[in-house]
Amino acid sequence: MFQKSLLILAIAAAGASAHAQSSPPPSAPSGTAAVQASSPAKQQLIARILKIQQGAIDHMAEGLVQEPLGPLLDRAQAALQQRVPADKRDAVAKAIDADTRKYVEETVPIVRDRAHQLAPETIAPILDQKFTEDELRQVVAFLESPVLSKFQAAGLEIQRTLAQKVVADTRGQVEQRFRALEDSMAKRLGVPEGGAPAGKAPAAGAKPPAKK
Repeated sequence: MFQKSLLILAIAAAGASAHAQSSPPPSAPSGTAAVQASSPAKQQLIARILKIQQGAIDHMAEGLVQEPLGPLLDRAQAALQQRVPADKRDAVAKAIDADTRKYVEETVPIVRDRAHQLAPETIAPILDQKFTEDELRQVVAFLESPVLSKFQAAGLEIQRTLAQKVVADTRGQVEQRFRALEDSMAKRLGVPEGGAPAGKAPAAGAKPPAKK
């Protein structure tokens, strides 16, 4: 998706890495503060950027929670086929799905709230160090640009249109290869020919549905 997070989160990551690798530990002059306070105008600009980034931070937090679920669910699916009797698989699969949804619903708010708490003390110093006041004004102008908002609003339509075209143009090849993979898996698992119901091959780029 066309996320504003690509800008600030990439800035934060790159800035933190560069700072850790190349910047020596600051030494405070005797009798003075270690870090001079930023100007009020600069602080206001950074606060505006952080506010604009709230949606992106939410998206990042959800991704952090969702990311490790893929391998876990893959292992659960394999165990479901190997260890659970066929007549109980549907019920167990539904229970696993409910547990997963509950985990996401309960965990995302924890990670999201902590991300919002940490953002000012994590991102703000990097922006303050790496950007001048004038550059921060340009960043704010870019993030608040009506043209950028219009482009982002068109993002879903752009992706959907491209996806539909790709699926239409590759459907035959994808379905053929999916059937071959399905048959290969069935042979390796010792499933008799015709023993597994034929499912609809997924669209290009889509994840095959979990077998129950």
